[in-house]
Amino acid sequence: MNHEIQIKSSAGLALLKQIRKVCERLPESYEKIDGFGHTMFQVNEKSFVRMGEGEEDGAVLAIKATPFTQESLLQQPYYFKTPYVGKHGWVSIRVNDPLNLVEIEALIVEGYRLAAPKRLAKLLD
Repeated sequence: MNHEIQIKSSAGLALLKQIRKVCERLPESYEKIDGFGHTMFQVNEKSFVRMGEGEEDGAVLAIKATPFTQESLLQQPYYFKTPYVGKHGWVSIRVNDPLNLVEIEALIVEGYRLAAPKRLAKLLD
């Protein structure tokens, strides 16, 4: 699996490696590249994490969240509403901004619970 060709910066690749470690522990989650070159982590064909990299913003991590979580995170200076899917609760952070990896891991698990079928989400309890 050579998905690193989509994300080229060293900071982006380092975060992608950490994100993979978290997502690999989640039941039936898998990684794929979408038609736009974003690395996505999915369960049951539903995304809960996306990463991409642009020339202007560098690498960006997007995570599926509840509206309440999204609203709370948007009060922090580095989080922003994910373009196009932000209306569905997605929140993003640039990889070059200060990252709280414990918080990001918790957000990934929450995103997984939102995307996963109930039978898989229950396995995390």
